[in-house]
Formats: sequence, C-alpha cells, structure tokens
Amino acid sequence: MRLLFISLCWVLLFSGVVICQRPTSVNIGAIFTFNSVIGRVAKPAIEAAVSDINADPSILNGTKLELITEDSNCSAFLGSIEVFQVLEDKVLAIIGPQSSAIGHILSEIANGLQVPLLSYAATDPTLSALQFPFFFRTTHSDAYQMAAMADLVDFYEWKQVITVFVDNEYGRNGISALEDELEKKLVKIAYKLALPVYFDVNNITELLNSSKLFGPRVYVVHVDTDPSLKIFKVAESLNMMTSNYVWLATDWLSSTIDSFSPMARTSLGSIHGVVSLRPHTLESSRKRVFLSRWKKKQQTGSANSELNVYGLYAYDTVWAVAYAIDSFILEHGNISFSFDDKLRGIKTTEIQLSKLRVFDGGPILRSKLLETNFAGLTGPVRFNSDRNIISSGYDIINIDKMEIRRVGFWSKVTGFSVSPPETLKVKQNSYSQLDQKLNNVTWPGGETETPRGWVIAVNEKPLRIVVPNRTSFIEFVTEYDHHDVRGYCIDIFIEAQKLIPYDVPYRFEPFGDGHSNPKYDQLVKMVADDVFDAAVGDIAIVKNRTEIVDFSQPYASTGLVIVAPISRPQSNAWVFLKPFTWELWCVTVASFLMIAIIIWTLEHRVNDDFRGPPKRQLVTMFLFSFSTLFKRNQEDTVSPLGRMVMVVWLFLLMVITSSYTASLTSILTVQQLFSPITGIDSLIATNSPIGYQVGSFVYNYLTEILYIPSTRLVSLRSPEEYERALRQGPSNGGVAAIIDELPYVELFLSEQTDFGIIGQAFTRNGWGFAFQRESPLAVDISTAILKLSESGKLQEIHKRWFCKMECPGEKGENYEPNQLRLSSFWGLYLLCGAISLFALLIFLLRMVRQFVRYKRWEKNLTSPLSSRSSSSQWSDVIYSFFDFVDEREEAVKKMLSQSNKPQDQTGDQ
Repeated sequence: MRLLFISLCWVLLFSGVVICQRPTSVNIGAIFTFNSVIGRVAKPAIEAAVSDINADPSILNGTKLELITEDSNCSAFLGSIEVFQVLEDKVLAIIGPQSSAIGHILSEIANGLQVPLLSYAATDPTLSALQFPFFFRTTHSDAYQMAAMADLVDFYEWKQVITVFVDNEYGRNGISALEDELEKKLVKIAYKLALPVYFDVNNITELLNSSKLFGPRVYVVHVDTDPSLKIFKVAESLNMMTSNYVWLATDWLSSTIDSFSPMARTSLGSIHGVVSLRPHTLESSRKRVFLSRWKKKQQTGSANSELNVYGLYAYDTVWAVAYAIDSFILEHGNISFSFDDKLRGIKTTEIQLSKLRVFDGGPILRSKLLETNFAGLTGPVRFNSDRNIISSGYDIINIDKMEIRRVGFWSKVTGFSVSPPETLKVKQNSYSQLDQKLNNVTWPGGETETPRGWVIAVNEKPLRIVVPNRTSFIEFVTEYDHHDVRGYCIDIFIEAQKLIPYDVPYRFEPFGDGHSNPKYDQLVKMVADDVFDAAVGDIAIVKNRTEIVDFSQPYASTGLVIVAPISRPQSNAWVFLKPFTWELWCVTVASFLMIAIIIWTLEHRVNDDFRGPPKRQLVTMFLFSFSTLFKRNQEDTVSPLGRMVMVVWLFLLMVITSSYTASLTSILTVQQLFSPITGIDSLIATNSPIGYQVGSFVYNYLTEILYIPSTRLVSLRSPEEYERALRQGPSNGGVAAIIDELPYVELFLSEQTDFGIIGQAFTRNGWGFAFQRESPLAVDISTAILKLSESGKLQEIHKRWFCKMECPGEKGENYEPNQLRLSSFWGLYLLCGAISLFALLIFLLRMVRQFVRYKRWEKNLTSPLSSRSSSSQWSDVIYSFFDFVDEREEAVKKMLSQSNKPQDQTGDQ
C-alpha cells in the first residue's frame, strides 16, 4: 500500500512536469480573401508580424507562432468551410475575416469551440453584440464611423441624405447605425438605395438614375472596397458629379485609393470633389520603419499593393494575439483541447467534424485579450467593454483632381479640427460647435462654396402645388382658365418664390369640382400623403393641420369674426360735435380768436365801432369774429387791410360751414352699427342658426371647440348666399349671424352697408402655405415672406387686389366714418393765416414809420438842454408808441401835418 502511494506520487509529479512544460509552437489561423483590396495588404502584413514575433525573444519565450491561412474567396459559404479546416489544426485564435457577412457565421463557430476571433476589417456594429463573446474587432466599428459621418453631415448643415449601400449585413447594419446617429442631429435619411452584393454597372445606373428625381443631393456611399470605382464613374456619366451634388464615402473609399499605385491614381479624376473618412493612425518611428520595409517588399514582389490602414490593423492584430497567448502560457502553461460530445454523433464525409476540438483555455485567452495594452503601428492597442479597439478618430480626406488632401480630423472627444486629436488638450468630454473647423473642401464641379445639398424639384419632375379652385371670394385664389390660376395668394407665392436663391420648377394643380369650394382639410391631407408637394392658397394655420404638414410664415393675419345685420341707434345729444375731429375743432376755434385780434388791430384807429372803453372793445372784437358765422355783421371793416383779411376769412368760413353741414347730414342719416348680438357668447346663447363658409375649418371649430350643435349651423357657398341668409333672418329660414375669417368678411362688407362686424375677432390665426414635413422650402418661403413684409410688397399686393376703390378696414379706428379732419383743410387755414399775418406786418411797418416822424416833430419842440437816462428814455419810447397806436388815424394825420408847417415857413424866409 505504501509502495503504491509512492508510485502514484511519482506519476503525478512526472505528469505535472509534462503539463507545465512550455509548448514549442502554437497555431493561429487566418481567414480572409487573398485577392481583394484589403487581402492584398493583409496577407504580407500578417506574415511580417508572425516573422517579427518569432524573431523577438521578449515574447513567447521560444514558443514559435505557426500561421495557418485559408482563402475565403469573399464567400460566406466557402469561408465557413475553410474555418473548419483551420480549426482541425487546433488553433488558439483566428484572425479575420474581413467580411462582416462571414464574420457572423465564424462568430457562431468561435462561440461553439471557444476560439477567439479577431477581425481587422469587419465593421458591422452588430458583431459586438453579447451574442458573440469571442469576437474581437481590431478596427473601427461602423457605429463609431457613422457617428463621424453624421457629424460631418451636421457640420455642413444638411438636413436630408440619400444612402447608397450594399444589401448585406455590412451595408444594412452600417446604414442603420448612420440613421440612429443622424436622428440625434435632427437629420433624416430621405431615401435608401440598396445594391446587390455583386452589383454591376447596370444596377448602379438604374438606381442612381431614379434618384435624380429626388430632392436631396447629399449621397452617403457605404459599399465594399471597389478598385474600379464603378459607382462614381456611373454618377459621372449621369452628370451627377456636378456642383449640385455632394458625395460622401465611408472608409472603404480611402482604403481603396490608398492601395492604388502611383500609376493607377489617374482614375481619381472620376471622384473629384468626393469627401471620405480614413481611420486615423498615430505617427511613430515604428510606423515609419514598417513603411520602409513595405517599400522593400514591393520591390522584391512579396507585396503587390500600396499599404493602406487595414494592413496596419492586420499587423497589430497578430501582435495582440501573441501578447495574449504569451500571458496565457506564463500563467497556465497547459494548452488543451477536448471533444464535444455533440460532434461525436455527426456523420461526416470529407469534412471530419469529429476532429474538431473545443479549446479548453478559450475563456481565459479571451480575458487575456481584453487586457491587451501595447503600442502598435496604428497607435495604442486596447479593447473596450464591447471588444472593439479604442479608436483614435478619423482623417477627413478630399479628392481634389489627382490629389488626396486631408482637410481635417475628427474624434468623439474633440469633434472636427485641423490638428490631430492627440495634439489637442481636451479637458472635457464634450466640445462646442463653435470650436469645429475644417479646411476648405473642393466639391464636385470644382466649387469651393458648400453646396445646398438638395433641390426642391427638377424640370423633369416639377413641384406639385395644389391650389383650391374657389367658386366664391375668387379674389383670393381660383382657376380662371385651364391651369391659369390667379389670385391674391398666388401673387404672394410668386413674389416669395422670386426671393429664393435657387430655381424651383413648379406646376399649379387646381383642386375642386368648380361648383363649390373644396374642403381645405382634405387639401392639406393630400400634401401630407405625398399626393402633392405643397399647397398654396388661403389656408388657415390651425392645430390639426400643423400636426401633419409644415406651414410657412403667415402672410396674412386672420381670425374668426361675427357678421350680423346692423340698425340705427337712438339720437345722440352731442351728435353735432361729430362732423369735426377734436383736432379740427381746436384749430377752428383758434382761428376765430386770431381773426378777432387781427381785425381789431387793423380797424381800431379808423373804425369807431372798434373804439371806446376796453370792456366794450373786447366784446366787440369777439362778437365781430363769431358773428361772421350767422349773419352779416353790424360792424363794417373800413381799412383796406382789414377788408383783404375778411375776404379770405369769409371764403374759409364758407367752405368749413358747408362741409360741416354735409357731414352732419350724413351722420344723422347713415345706418349706424347696432345689433342685439354683442359677441360670440351672446350668439351662442341665442340658439339661432349660424352661417359658415363651405370648405373652411369654421365648422370643426364651432362644433369641436365651442360645442355648438351641428343642427344650428347653416352652410353658405357665396357672398350672395351670405346676404340672402342675413336679410331673411332666423325666423324666415335665414341666419342670425355668420362666422367667417376676417379677410372674407372684409371683402363681403366692402359691398354691403346693412351688415357689420360685431365685436372683435375671437380667434387669432394666419394664412400660410403648406409643405410636406421637413421640407426645406418651408423655411426659405418663410424667410421670403418676411422680406416681402419688411419691404412693403405684401401691402402692395393687398392693395392691388382689394383696394381698387377703398380698402376694407383701412379707416382709422379713432374717427367716425364721416368725420372731417384737419388734413382736409390745412391748405385753407394756412392761406388765411399767411394773408392775415402779412396784413398785420404791413400795418405795423406803417405805424413805425408814422411814429418816427411824430418823434422827430416832438424832439424839435423839446429844449435841447433837457436830458434823460437811456433806460427811462427807451421805456418812454415804448409807452409813447402804444399811445401813438391807440390814437385815431385822423388825429395822427393832423399832428403830422402840423409838424410840416415850420419847415415850410423857414423855407419861405
């Protein structure tokens, strides 16, 4: 028994030495398409990495890395077969595939045999799902790439894009990721153009030709690498590489053109102006050394393609596997495989499924891969929790003729910049849009100005604009002849369209049977259902319509008002004041006072009626002025200046009094606004029939918002029916009132005097043009309408249609309809005032002249020795002047005649 125990210990000890012994070699597999853009750089890169690892004593410590490669021939079927052949050789990990479609199949096999699968080119985001725990991605995921693409679209402020993609897992899932990212930017994919997996020129031509009729002009191309660049050559032949188009490509394009030899770059002319993403790799001395080695490989023939970024990723992938295996062997040493009981019972032919083994250390090796952290050719190599390599961002490249220009960089931390992300010091996880910057891009057609990215319509497919074919109130919009649409609303749209900085081919299509007004809700619904692209007309902007279409800025303010019959009110005790405005009354009274003062001044010296005690003169002065209104005044004017002033004053008075009489007569005889209905509440309370216009939103508003029973509502088709229903009244089969929008009511009342608007508008709406959801034209038309409003063009169009005689509602709110205003008589008042002041000035000059002569005579009579101070002298002169003016004209003339006698006597001597 003791001997047996000792023997067992020796066996276990010997077995432990064998188990812990380091293997001399380990196998890894590689499955990819050898003859492809990526495969031609991946194969030499992988082989170079294996050679470098085996030559480096610091890794694997003498264990040789054996590489087993198989060509998948770009086929998921062949790839799945080849992977079984590789797995029969007990590989610890598989590098590849480069195809996302094959990646899904191989990931399921990797799960079953617990063999890590590391792809340097499969970018499908769904491969990172929890469903595939053994799948590692050593390149950028399309989820990350599409975030960059969405930011690029948003950077240039495009709102709609068209995607062109290959219809497989890679294409569909990549575009799905792009759609998610664009939604965050409020941008949408307008159209998705799917190509077959093995597409040809005919497929592309048919697809792109159909897209020329679409509005968006921003194309995002996400297909497999294509050395012949078929998509862009077809686009060029279809005249789609012009300044009206934008072409954006994911990193398939940068990988394709980077692999071109210098001689093959002449084909870049067909992609002039295209912008593409290229995975960003850090510059390092190790990368520069590898590039030099690659040039030597090309010279020796071991590499027959220029190096692209996927070659660098393939090289780093092999090193990541090597580091993980080295760590695994150091910690565990034992590499073992075991049978899967499920495979034992499978009958096989040439494919020996029974030879397949499950890698027992697969989960441990997987955890070692997650710990990967080293500096590779592309930069730091580390995996995140989704088993994707941590990305360093993208280069933004632009094809300018035969040159590949880098116009900037993008990373999730820094956004867009003209400096590499690793050189920027970012202290926060988000960036401001103000910090975003890219160098100038040359777009298709050689333009440097950023394209709009969409067109509303083309000549082959003009914009379909539906207009209501009205049968009443046709001044707003109607069809006069076959597709000859005219009206106020049409003129506004045409003028607004002229202010849009691009051409919009369009075609008006009238909607209606020509016998009654169409239903506007139905018209708007057809725009939402893509039957029409837009609707132009007197379309009210109401809640239920804004939920299905986009409206332009309102071009007319509207609201619901009540129209009812009006009658004459009771007489007003102060109605005699209404003919004049208060302003005109004040000026008229002031003119009477002015005339009184001027006439008294001119008549005081020569007319006895204007002399006497001051109280009598004051009464006479004002009685004379106001008596000119009623009868010939008792006091006659004597002076010539006074008579001249009176002639002008009496003419003014005649015009004023006759105008007053006519205005007062009109006010006393015209129908005045009076109705038992005071507003919407009193109308609802009457339970009387209410009229509304056929086709408008008024019916829904009255029934659904105001809860008026539909039995009370009477549909009316025309202004003639409006008049007839109002005149008949509710007791004779008519209506008590009509509720309609203000513009219609104003036009109706412009020809009616027996009806009026009761109260104020009880809703606030506007008329606008309807467009499909997110139509760019809605914004541009709104901007154009604002410009028309600011320039006064909207008012001109309104006057042209509705103000041929008189604009409804144009009269000022502060005046009665028949009131006279100062503006009508200011010329007469100005003439009268000017002549009166002129006469007064002549009178004063004459008085000054007489006073000077009088003072000279007085001075001669005064002793020359007498003297006075200057101040007292001037005051005496002023008092003397007023006394002189107060003298009668006859007395003054007598004094002046006496002053001439001494001079005559002296002359005789």
